[in-house]
Amino acid sequence: MVTRSSNERARLNAEAAAWIARLHGPSGAAAEAPLQDWLDADPEHRDAFRRAGELWDLLPDAAALGEEDAVARQAPAPRRWIPAAIAASLMLLAGGGAIAVYLDQPSAFDTRIGEQRVATLDDGSRIALNTDSHVTAKLGRHERQISLDRGEALFDVAHDAARPFVVDAGDERIKALGTSFVVRRDADRVRVTLLRGKVEVTQIGAPPRLVAVLAPGERVSVGRGGAVALDRPPLDAVTAWRRGELIFRDTPLSEAVAEMNRYGDEHLVVSDARLAALPISGVFATGNPSEFAAAVAQLHGLRVQREGDDVLLTR
Repeated sequence: MVTRSSNERARLNAEAAAWIARLHGPSGAAAEAPLQDWLDADPEHRDAFRRAGELWDLLPDAAALGEEDAVARQAPAPRRWIPAAIAASLMLLAGGGAIAVYLDQPSAFDTRIGEQRVATLDDGSRIALNTDSHVTAKLGRHERQISLDRGEALFDVAHDAARPFVVDAGDERIKALGTSFVVRRDADRVRVTLLRGKVEVTQIGAPPRLVAVLAPGERVSVGRGGAVALDRPPLDAVTAWRRGELIFRDTPLSEAVAEMNRYGDEHLVVSDARLAALPISGVFATGNPSEFAAAVAQLHGLRVQREGDDVLLTR
């Protein structure tokens, strides 16, 4: 069983309190589907939600508010919901001390190498983080500000025309309203792939420079020095990591190895330049570099050697 730090437990308490507040607020029905995703993501989410529900029952005004909600469903009338106060009360009772969820303070989400995680924001937007990624999110009154500090994430944005959803990744800024897209930040470039909706990509500066306005299926890559490339990649390959897979189509072995190395402790090594150019096609599990090495070796008549945590592909 994984032992969580006090900060992680506080974060879980805060998230559970936020879900309780949303469910008992005026948009409670819209919260049910994303809540189920959050509950299914981790068994400890269910425990935190159960504790928050028990604490909700202890709040002095909870019963009265519940009765008011029942009356409101029978005859429409202005309701006096104050979800922020409810969430803050729940978090104080839980000892989480994490009122940042409702005070516009940044929330941080990250993954270790080989790990994936789905985080649901208070507005209903969801962020799926790929391996070794870090995201900070601040939901302000006028703008939802997200920063991809490293790695890769898929953003499924809840529509809110009054609060644009903005993702910063290095010098690139992605602005969206109710859409779904993938952002990957590597050391030498940032890639944005639009799955659904519409996004505007600009380069931060004075003044900012428009890079591209993407249509569904398009990807823009911005390299060092501002070099821009636009293409339409196979979307199943772009999002394959969400299924624990990597899809290669005539991909040079060197690039395929670099992708595999993002997900595991074992390190694949190809030092021969001729081998590095070999084309690789197929679907491979992200967490099994040894299986990938064995398949490539069999396909191209190569040898697999081990040196500590390194797996070498040689002739």
